[in-house]
Amino acid sequence: MATATYKEITQLGLWKNNPALVQLLGLCPLLAMSGSVVNSIGMGIATTFVLVTSNISVSLIRNIVSDAVRLPAFVMIIAAAVTAIQILMQAFAYSLYEVLGVFLPLITTNCVILGRADAFACKNRVLPAAYDGLMMGLGFSIVMFLLGFFRELFGTGHVFADMQLLFGPMAENWMMTPFPNYPQFLYIVLPPGAFIFTGFMIALKNMIDDHYKKLELAAKADAPKEDRRVRVTGNVS
Repeated sequence: MATATYKEITQLGLWKNNPALVQLLGLCPLLAMSGSVVNSIGMGIATTFVLVTSNISVSLIRNIVSDAVRLPAFVMIIAAAVTAIQILMQAFAYSLYEVLGVFLPLITTNCVILGRADAFACKNRVLPAAYDGLMMGLGFSIVMFLLGFFRELFGTGHVFADMQLLFGPMAENWMMTPFPNYPQFLYIVLPPGAFIFTGFMIALKNMIDDHYKKLELAAKADAPKEDRRVRVTGNVS
């Protein structure tokens, strides 16, 4: 199998094969933990860390582990990476660790991570595997951040609240209030709001993709006409 270029890996992770908007994997933490920006960033960092770590580890043992124990080995690697990020968050962001709750250890069962380990990391060298994990993690994290931003903004009227849970005392004054005296819209902060905003984001991405596909088809349709005009002009001259 030909190894994908870094440009292709970037395009797939951030847009063309985005785990949240295209593959529709990992929706449980995406929907549950995107009620605020700080929760979204925390879960995004944890997921990206596990993706990169597990992809590197799987790539390193890809020629050693047999097919009979491949998937159990992958799960053990992912569980170890999740344990590591749990310990790190307990040490440096314990309050956020408590907020994320059960969704942090449940990263072990996230289909995005196991899927990349089986579909890419076990078939490619370490550096491409690590980069694939990073891009897939960033693609997932960007979607989580956007969901958290808009749900917090339209649900509470402010954004970047409680950022000190992740960044410490220096972030206590990061909260912004674009809509003063905004009546809280609890429906958006609750899980139904996550489904609605995720649906809007998927629809917007599909609209953009369709627009560019139409432009490409139009360009291909015009190309033969231009070639014929050039050939006719050449024959006359």
